[in-house]
Amino acid sequence: MNVLITGSSGLIGTQLTIFLTENGHHVYRMQRNGQSDQPFSWDPAAGNISMDDAIQLDAVINLSGASIADGRWTEKRKKLILESRINSTRLLAETLADMKNRPKVFISGSAIGFYGDSGEQAVDEDSKPGVNFLATVAQRWEEAAQAASAAGIRTVNMRTGVVLSPEAGMLDKLLLPFKLGLGGIVGNGKQYLSWVSIHEIVNMIQFLLKNESLSGPVNLVAREPVTNHTFTKTLGAVLNRPTLVPLPAYAVKLAFGEMGEELLLSGARVMPKRLTEAGYEFVDISLEAALRSLLGKYKQ
Repeated sequence: MNVLITGSSGLIGTQLTIFLTENGHHVYRMQRNGQSDQPFSWDPAAGNISMDDAIQLDAVINLSGASIADGRWTEKRKKLILESRINSTRLLAETLADMKNRPKVFISGSAIGFYGDSGEQAVDEDSKPGVNFLATVAQRWEEAAQAASAAGIRTVNMRTGVVLSPEAGMLDKLLLPFKLGLGGIVGNGKQYLSWVSIHEIVNMIQFLLKNESLSGPVNLVAREPVTNHTFTKTLGAVLNRPTLVPLPAYAVKLAFGEMGEELLLSGARVMPKRLTEAGYEFVDISLEAALRSLLGKYKQ
């Protein structure tokens, strides 16, 4: 397949590019404008995009968007988080819809933030959206992809869970304090974490590419979401370190503000209903097994 990826330099994009290339696909990277020698380039903020009509794309995977975890959420930062997703996705979807030779599938980013804080209630793709900032971002993100769907392109909205990788993201940030014995539960520890390992999500995306029955929202999460308490104790056990230093809710709010409340003190118990129904075979059987694989901490 000829596959175009936006956000190819990010955590998921980097590993996905390697995986698809090793499996015989030809991967094109969407580049920023100014690199005229590249067949695909854009500047979403300016509404500019250049697509080489001579290349027949089979699939487009959209992973673009500013990080939600880089610093406090000022109004300026929140605007960037929202617009970096909406502008790029809408521009790409409308461009694909106008192409003479359209790709067969458009797989576009979204997130489990769609569900807001669901507490202990399990949610799936049929559940209603939440009402907080990240829920609003996810809803508008998915709406921005509708032009492609309306044009007859199979469009999948990836509601991605918290991606675990020792190279970037949440797990990468936690490793040093946990190795120093400074890990502990956050808040009351009851908030759910719907996680997915980096190798699992790459497999899931390949499954979405091939499975023509899937369109619309699909939750990309492991089968067993866990509470913050369970995650903390499991990571401590894998690293063979104590987890006795809690991070109280008031400290989270003081240090991180709204970002801390939504990312650290809230959670959603998200189930991969549509993947399961479609026959996807999960790689990770448990959080502990996934962490041991990611960190090379196998039991003797």
